[in-house]
Amino acid sequence: MAAQMTDAHRRFLQVLMSNGITEGSEARKLHQHCCETDKVYYAHDKLDDFISTINSHLQPLFMQIRKGISEDNGRAHYAVVNLAETEVTKMASDYTEIELELFRKTMDLIILSENGFASSTDILNLADQLKTRKMKKKEAEQVLKVFVEDKWLSEKNGEYTLHTRCIIEMEQYILSNYQDVARKCNICHSLAIQAFYLLSLEIKLPWSSVSKYKIGKLHSRNEEHVCAVWLSKPAY
Repeated sequence: MAAQMTDAHRRFLQVLMSNGITEGSEARKLHQHCCETDKVYYAHDKLDDFISTINSHLQPLFMQIRKGISEDNGRAHYAVVNLAETEVTKMASDYTEIELELFRKTMDLIILSENGFASSTDILNLADQLKTRKMKKKEAEQVLKVFVEDKWLSEKNGEYTLHTRCIIEMEQYILSNYQDVARKCNICHSLAIQAFYLLSLEIKLPWSSVSKYKIGKLHSRNEEHVCAVWLSKPAY
């Protein structure tokens, strides 16, 4: 029998849903705050158990709190995922049809790229190729800014990649629609979007996660956060 949901669990869930995505340290603080506010048992090392209780009650609603790892810094994040929704319905209430088309084409560029990034120039060049209607580049720039603010995309120095929120919430969509390129890390079990091939070893690696694994000299953006993923010869 599933453990009983308390007001602390409900408060935690409500804040998580409101945030969209919550970094691990903030989730731990929120766990403590909710338990102390609603005067229920709190243990600092029981966050996973606390979330498991919530998930057992969310299961009939086809919802789940999922944990993901940021590819930028290797930190854990939590997000509420609606398992009954597809990529389109997940975002359809917040964006127009043309905005969704731009997002899908941006996702194509990112996932099919060699390093999991797409330049702003390449994305903006898609603006007048959309089937819904042509989009002016200034309009496309504003839409990209909204995607970043809503944490579907991340941007740095004119390069865009999928935000951790997007990877967590759209994991099944990405695995289903990009079967030839989408892979999971065998260590952290997260999707490896920002990845590269260490050609001498024929190993594909994501940028993030595990500093304790040392595999020669890694030419990554963040050499302290690298997972070994899977052995497979790259297609070149």
